[in-house]
Amino acid sequence: MTSVRRRLTRPVFLGPSAALMLMAAAGCSADDASAPVTDPTPSSEAAAYCRALHKELPSSVAGQERSGSGTGSNLTAGWGDGEIVLRCGVPRPAKMDDAQSKAIDANGVNWMLEQQQDGRPRFTTTYRKAYVEVTLSVAYAHDASPLAAFAPAVKKTIPNRL
Repeated sequence: MTSVRRRLTRPVFLGPSAALMLMAAAGCSADDASAPVTDPTPSSEAAAYCRALHKELPSSVAGQERSGSGTGSNLTAGWGDGEIVLRCGVPRPAKMDDAQSKAIDANGVNWMLEQQQDGRPRFTTTYRKAYVEVTLSVAYAHDASPLAAFAPAVKKTIPNRL
């Protein structure tokens, strides 16, 4: 077992202090919801998992109604006015090779955290046959609960890699 696997399979649960630190690290810009969404280009196997996931996604996440991603694709979805954006079939992030990567568990699904330059947190599922990426606006940077809303659909439609 590599050190990356050990690090990523050991989930971190965000408590109040960690959540506040994440929020502080994310900054306070509220103008980040307008970033363009691009469709991933997954393999045919991953695309099939993503189509199944798309059908199971919740209509509401963290008080935001599903609004689409603007691409019309079944590889992407959005909630609110871009506050929460999901992309399925993204490439495996290079950051997963970093033994210092941080991951959290949300209702049985492991997600790796990457802090983007604009302050928004981006989470990517680990050890799944298709990678699912969720980008949150800074309004939700202190709260991992949006990830929990995706767990039932991810577990149902995208098998573990192991």
